[in-house]
This record gives sequence, C-alpha cells and structure tokens, in this order.
Amino acid sequence: MHIHILGICGTFMGGLAVLAKEAGHRVTGCDAHVYPPMSTQLQAQGIELIEGYGPEQIDLKPDLYVIGNVVSRGNPLIEAIMNRNLPFTSGPQWMGEHILQDRWVLAVAGTHGKTTTSAMLAWILEDAGYAPGFLIGGVPMNFGVSARLSGSAGGKSADSAFFVIEADEYDTAFFDKRSKFVHYHAKTAVLNNLEYDHADIFPDLAAIETQFHHLVRTVPGIGRLIVNGDEPALQRVLDRGCWSEREHFGRADGVDWAMTEHDDGSFDVLFNGAPSATVRWQLTGKHNRANGLAAIAAARHVGVPVAQAAASLGRFENVKRRMEVRGVVDGITVYDDFAHHPTAIATTVGGLRQKLRHEAAAGRILAVLEPRSNTMKLGAMKDALPGSLADADLVFGYGSHEALGWSLADALAPLGERAGAYEDISLLVAAIATAARPGDHIVVMSNGGFGGVHQKILEALAR
Repeated sequence: MHIHILGICGTFMGGLAVLAKEAGHRVTGCDAHVYPPMSTQLQAQGIELIEGYGPEQIDLKPDLYVIGNVVSRGNPLIEAIMNRNLPFTSGPQWMGEHILQDRWVLAVAGTHGKTTTSAMLAWILEDAGYAPGFLIGGVPMNFGVSARLSGSAGGKSADSAFFVIEADEYDTAFFDKRSKFVHYHAKTAVLNNLEYDHADIFPDLAAIETQFHHLVRTVPGIGRLIVNGDEPALQRVLDRGCWSEREHFGRADGVDWAMTEHDDGSFDVLFNGAPSATVRWQLTGKHNRANGLAAIAAARHVGVPVAQAAASLGRFENVKRRMEVRGVVDGITVYDDFAHHPTAIATTVGGLRQKLRHEAAAGRILAVLEPRSNTMKLGAMKDALPGSLADADLVFGYGSHEALGWSLADALAPLGERAGAYEDISLLVAAIATAARPGDHIVVMSNGGFGGVHQKILEALAR
C-alpha cells in the first residue's frame, strides 16, 4: 500500500511514517515546514518529503491519505482530496487498524509524564526480553529512536506481541474530535495524572475527563487500568463507570502500589503494603518516581517481576529533552527540558533542587522559560507561573506581548527582582551569561526549539 501522510514532520506522524515503512508500505508525506531533525530521520528511511500542501500532490495517486491533526479544512490538499472523494483516514485510526490490531497494547495517558513513562515501560519490557514495539513522543536514550515495530531477540528480529504507545488526549483530526487514545484499544492503560491543559480545544477539565472516560470504555474486561490514586480527577473518571481490572499507585492511603522515597532519589516499591524492590537510579523529582512506579505496575500486568522491573529502571537513561545536559562551561551546567505546563515546571525545578540539597551542592538554579504551548499562549496558566518557579533562584522568561497576547513581565512580577522577561533572544542570552557563576545550573524549559538558545548560552558562557 502507498500512503501519503499530511503533517508528517510532527512527532506522532513522523513515528507513524517509520512504522508504516517498516511494515512494508510505500510512504510519502508533506508538511508546511520540512526541517531537521524529523526531516533527516525520515529521509534516512527512504521516505520522500514534500514541502507544503499543494493540491498537485493528488497526482501521486496513493492508496490512502493519512491526515494529521495539524491540518484543517481550507487546506488546499485537503480540499482536493475531499472534492475528488479520495480515501483518507486519521493517523491514530490508521495506527489502530494496521499496527496495533492483534497486539497487546500498553498505553500511557495523562497530562504529564506520558513520554517518560512510556519510555520507562518500553525499556523494562526490552530489558526483560519482550522486544516490544513502541511509538513515543520523544527519543528514549536507551533506544535512540522514537518508534519501531518490534525489537530483536537472540540476534534475530522478533515479532513481538507487545506494543507501548504514548496515548495523547489531543484531538484526532479535523473530522474526528475524539482524543487520539480511543483508537488504540489498550489492554494495559496507565492513567498517570489529569489536570487542565490544551485550552485551545478543551473548555474545561470536565471536558478532558469525558475523553478519559472514553479511553476507559475501550479497555476490555480482562484488561487493566493503572491509575494514579492521588488524582481526584481520575477518580471522577472511574466513578462514571469502569469494566476492567484496576490497580492504583501513589501516596494516597490504601493504594495497591506505594513507595518509600529516599533523599538520594531512590525509592522502595511496596505492593499491597509489602516491600518488593528498590529502584536506584539517576533521575530526579517526585514526578519521575511516580512515573517509575506506574511503569513497574504496568509491566507486571504482562508478566515482568517487580524486582526485575526495578533493576531495569536502574539502567534507564531517560529521554532526550528531559533534564538533558547540553553542556558544561566553567562549572556551569546547561540543561534542556520539555516542561511547558506549570505543574511540569514545578516538578522539574523542584526535582533538581532536591538533588542539589542531597549532594550539599551550593549552586543556584537559573530557570529559563519559553511559554509557547497553545495553552500558555491563551493565558490559561499564566497566574500559576510564579508558584511553579518557587524553587528557582533566578528566572528568565522569553516571549513578547504580541506573540502571547498577555504580558510575561506582569505574570512574573510576583517573583520580584528574581525574575525578568525578555523579547529579544540575544538580550536574554546576555542576561543569563552575566548572571551565571560557577556551580550554577541553567534549566531551559520549552516544548519547542527555543531558537537554539541552549547552544547560544553555552557559547556566551565560553567567551
């Protein structure tokens, strides 16, 4: 089959393209902006890329058009496809019908931690010899790729029965406003957490809870839900009805899976109140410990012993852009992190703060923030920013009033002299370089490329 993918350079659609090629299909695609790293990864797979959405692309005569959710009505190629009644489907639906069918799907859903938890779970299964396929919205360092059909066992390609997928609640396509995850038909579903996000498509938290209940409805009776017991919103989801096995994890009383946390970042795993294993690793933050606990619980559903899963997490190398060290200059460490929601910002900075306290390190934390997600641009979370940055010593915000529609300087004002807002990236870099001193930790947080600011900071520090 020849499939032509619209919006191919997005993380999900790019991963889908790789899977389709591995499955033996001819794959071509287009996007408004064909650029590295996704473009080079796809071209290395022999996938032809076209810049833009010109209607002449129908001359390719594919068997099926797979439409990404970035493409809307009015798009010239979409209009040409529809006017000619050509066959099309969404990316998630194609995944469900062509990749995930007949697989044991382990899906990880939640406002935060989907990518990291999916990567942890895939690695646990890999380390246990399950050779899983996966599609993850980032690049797990243990694998070096964001998607694959399956791994290998005994030096040979394995036709694995297991597939780990990051289950996004964002809508599917312009013609299907359900969340992507309803198409995956998970047998093991992790509900990691749930709070308000995606203000561009959801009016309130209740609307997201409805989508999560749609996910719950798709899990079979012999399936299992792994649910964060500390989240009232998830309890409300389950109160609407649940037809599957379920286990809860967290710090709430009476959960199936709990943990005893230690100052060095390690934690003991308790199942039904009994100590079962200890995870010793390099990751920081309560959020990552919760992610790890959820991954262990999900892996147990497919037969991985708790002690083995805990040992695997000790060899987990995290995901690119999750507190990834980009460089060290004169004792100043620069990190790249994907955090872009106030809760994620707080847990990222707080996790580093805990690590520094344990190590009795004197270095300061300089938080560099670009609020560029659709939710942040709409101003829905701006009032929560100061509190989320409470553990930072200095804060440097980047974003213009014109681009955001609100004043970043005003939003950061409660932090007083600790914070500053910049609309020029060169002035931002200069201010950071001037303020930084040996031993400091500069944490750059954005869900975009941020104009290559990480390298610019490193170069400025080296001058």
